[in-house]
Amino acid sequence: MKRILALTAAAVCAASALSLAGCAESPREVVLRVCSWEEYIDLGGWAEDELIDIDNPFGDGEGIFGENSMVDDFTEWFNSNHDYKVRVEYSTFGTNEDLYNRLSLGDEYDLVCPSDYLLMKLIAEGKAEKFSDSFRTGEHAYYEKYVSPYIDGIFEKYGWNEYAAGYMWGTTGLVYNPEKVMDEKDVASWNVLLNEDYKRQVTIKDNVRDAYFATLGIINSEKLLSGEFSENELSVIMNDTDGATIEKAQEVLKNIKENVYSFETDAGKSDMVTGKVIANYQWSGDAVYIMDEAESDESETELWYSVPEECANLWFDGWVMLKDGVGGDERRKEAAESFVNFLSRPDNAVRNMYYIGYTSAVAGQTVFDYMEWNYGAEEDAEVYEYDLSYFFGDGDFTVEADKADFGFAEDGVSVNRGRQLFAQYPPEEVIKRSVVMLDFGDKLGEINRMWINVRCLDVKDIPIATVCIIAAVIIAVVAGALLYAFRYKLFIKDRVKK
Repeated sequence: MKRILALTAAAVCAASALSLAGCAESPREVVLRVCSWEEYIDLGGWAEDELIDIDNPFGDGEGIFGENSMVDDFTEWFNSNHDYKVRVEYSTFGTNEDLYNRLSLGDEYDLVCPSDYLLMKLIAEGKAEKFSDSFRTGEHAYYEKYVSPYIDGIFEKYGWNEYAAGYMWGTTGLVYNPEKVMDEKDVASWNVLLNEDYKRQVTIKDNVRDAYFATLGIINSEKLLSGEFSENELSVIMNDTDGATIEKAQEVLKNIKENVYSFETDAGKSDMVTGKVIANYQWSGDAVYIMDEAESDESETELWYSVPEECANLWFDGWVMLKDGVGGDERRKEAAESFVNFLSRPDNAVRNMYYIGYTSAVAGQTVFDYMEWNYGAEEDAEVYEYDLSYFFGDGDFTVEADKADFGFAEDGVSVNRGRQLFAQYPPEEVIKRSVVMLDFGDKLGEINRMWINVRCLDVKDIPIATVCIIAAVIIAVVAGALLYAFRYKLFIKDRVKK
């Protein structure tokens, strides 16, 4: 609902006997409407033994701890630093399509957190509001100060920096049980989705973007494994929406459908932990969650994460202000930018990472210290020096991790699979074969039709004998209905005559 003058709002509320909660914001209060993914922010309520025992230059020095929800902490922080108050209305969505449909139906938000392709779509459609110069300057410009130089470079490359700020990021790959797969090389390729040795033992994501990406990896496997392409060529290959490619992808996806255990959105996590399947196509953040859960389960299963050697999808979720929301209101815009900056403060980034298992776009020493605290090797372990300078920037950013938590390629030097640290921060050689999947643009309709043919019944795939039987049944039913109607009409006519 559009904002109106406080006096008018009060009159309407009084006339309608509405509660105070139904009234518009007061002149000294901004209602900030934020919409993000479900379970994508620290809700607080940590147990005492969950204290992250590292130096916290942004707190009292006694570690990092989520006592209150991040939204409540932001509200208190903002209100103590401004001459007006903010009240946050925080809501969630389940998919990017869900969010876009809400916006199309007229729901208004000031700040949303879509994935890369919807972020691109909102910018292209002119719905995104540019961040102000003050967002990147001043005492509380935490995003500008601490965003990873790698993430900042990606956003600059695609022209997102003016309109978006990175929140979480990661790769797509395969969570698997090393004791159940026949050969770990099998889960180092997207072709495992077609491998009949694993029939009904592997899951794939139930959305067209992730499924289409993996399929392009299969279709172009030989070319991708040859390594004979540039970074730009890799992007072209993995964003190919030519009609012939879409048609070929449809046939491959139908074969995948016949081989996999299921297309799933969230069930794959529990299916992996309980052992229903032995490999699961997954986002890296959920891969961390799955591995943690499997370890804490009674079975204490050790699961691993592999990024297929052909290519991986490099995905991002980012904060975007909406023109229909902030509407030129400078205070509302300031509140939205402050919310992003508050979440980008390194100690808050650590809280969110710990709570949801995903990887923040924020770098800095505090975040690195958390990585060491969480994944550093025990004293008696064989150490592997895991270099993360590509993400954290200049300086010594090498985690002394347990070598047993990494799998190595045939050269014995490069890492091609691993456990939680590998999933949260892939090594640079994995980054080099990762690519952002772009918005489908005007090809969306064609790709969606392809997806419907895969996920639903495609009449072209029905045997002719079955078609004839179905047609005969339909004709018989229609004929019977017509005969009944004709006889009933004669019956009524005969009764009238009598």
